Amino acid sequence: MNIRQMIEKREHEFLSPFATKSDESLGRKIQEDPCDIRTIFQRDRDRILHTKAFRRLKHKTQVFISPEGDHYRTRLTHTLEVAQISRTIARALSLNEDLTEAIALGHDLGHTPFGHTGENVLNQLHPNGFRHNEHSLRIVDELETHKGKAGLNLSEEVRDGILHHTGSALPITLEGQIVKIADRIAYINHDIDDSLRAGVLSEEDLPQESILVLGETHGQRIDTLAKDMIENSWEKNRIAQSEEIAAAMQTLRKFMFERVYLHSSAKQEEGKAINLLKALYQYYLAHPKEVPQPYHRSEYSIDDSVCYFIAGMSDRYALNRFSNIFIPRPWNG
Repeated sequence: MNIRQMIEKREHEFLSPFATKSDESLGRKIQEDPCDIRTIFQRDRDRILHTKAFRRLKHKTQVFISPEGDHYRTRLTHTLEVAQISRTIARALSLNEDLTEAIALGHDLGHTPFGHTGENVLNQLHPNGFRHNEHSLRIVDELETHKGKAGLNLSEEVRDGILHHTGSALPITLEGQIVKIADRIAYINHDIDDSLRAGVLSEEDLPQESILVLGETHGQRIDTLAKDMIENSWEKNRIAQSEEIAAAMQTLRKFMFERVYLHSSAKQEEGKAINLLKALYQYYLAHPKEVPQPYHRSEYSIDDSVCYFIAGMSDRYALNRFSNIFIPRPWNG
C-alpha cells in the first residue's frame, strides 16, 4: 500500500459519511495514472497553486483599485482567506479538506482586472457576455497548461465547485457548498475591514442589527459565521446557516453594496478603469495578431480571444498596456 492509498483508507475511516472520498471521485476528463503520494484532490490543489493565473491574483483589485497601502486585500489575499475559512469548516465537519482547499484556491482565477468593474465591462462588450466563474473554469480547462498540454485536467468535483461558487446552482459536493458560503463570509468582512481602514466607513456606520448578532470585530464576526455553519450542517447532507445568522449576513452584504461597492469614494476611479478597458478591447479587436497565445484557439472568435486576454490581465499590466498603446512617449532625438 502506497502513501496515497493509506490517505484514501484513512478518509474512509475518519471522514463523515457525507464527505467526498478521494478514491470515489468522478474522475478527470482524460484518465491519468494516479500519484503514489497525493490523492486526486491534492494534485488538483497543487496544479492550481502553480498556475500563472493564480500568481496574477496578487495584482488584481478586490475593492480598492491598485491600493498603495500594504494592508489592503487583493484578489489573492481574498482567495487565501476563503481557503482558510473553508478548511476550518470542512475540518470541523469531517469533510474533505483537500477538495475544499482546491475549490477555494481556484474559484476566482477568472476574475478580471479592476474587480467586478472589469467583469461588468467585459460582460457588456463581449457578444455572449462574461462571467468570472465561467472564466475560472475556462482557465483551468483550456488556458493554463499542464505537462505541455492545454488545461489542467482537474477532477469533476473541483471543476464543479469552481463553476458554482457563485450563482443560484449548488455545487454537487458539500465541500463546494462550504466554499460558496465562505466566499461571502470572507469578502463581506474583509471589505468592511478595508473600508474602515480607508475611512470610507466608520464603526458607527455599520448596521447595528447585524453587529449585535454577528459581533463587533472582524474576528468575532467570522467566528460567529463559521460556528453557525458548523452547527447547522452537523451530520447533515447539506451545508446551511441558521435563519438569524443568514439574515444578519445578508443585511451586512446589502449595506456594503449600498455604501461601498456601488456608491463610495472607493469607486471614484471606476470611470477611468471602464474607459481604459473599453479602449483596450477596441484596440485588440482591431489588432488581433497582438493578442498572445494561448488566447488563440480554433474554437475562439476574435471577441473571445480579446476578452479572455484582457480578463487575464492584472491591474498594473492593463495600465501598462494602455500607457504603451495610447500615451505618447517623449522623442529622444
